[in-house]
Amino acid sequence: MIPTADIQRRIIELEVEHRDLDAVIDLLTRDALHDELQLRRLKKRKLQLKDHITLLKMQLIPDVPA
Repeated sequence: MIPTADIQRRIIELEVEHRDLDAVIDLLTRDALHDELQLRRLKKRKLQLKDHITLLKMQLIPDVPA
């Protein structure tokens, strides 16, 4: 099992990358001559990061017996 502190640290790292990608995507969309392929790849990576963050956050929630 991965220690909670390691999971939280990884979540923070991924959230920073997610915010950075958001800023880059915003800048690219403002440019009329932006590269559509690059923009799609960045958006896909951003969604992957969001999914990964969600999975890591779920690991921090203890299992509750039904």
